[in-house]
Amino acid sequence: MEYISVKEAAQKWGVFSRRVASLCTQERIEGAMRVDNMWIIPATVGKPEDARHTNSVKYNFLLIVHEYLFVFRKG
Repeated sequence: MEYISVKEAAQKWGVFSRRVASLCTQERIEGAMRVDNMWIIPATVGKPEDARHTNSVKYNFLLIVHEYLFVFRKG
């Protein structure tokens, strides 16, 4: 299996290297391992989903209500 560094993953995903290291520490990157003082990440793994966004019923309901209120207040 081929591995890449935190810096390479950051460039690949378009984020800062500190963010990738943080995701590794939070165990959100599948297969990432700490070797000595460095994280190594499988080259085939993709960027983890943003945990702030959810597909929950409550979240979707709030989006619908927000859009509904916006449309009717506008006109």
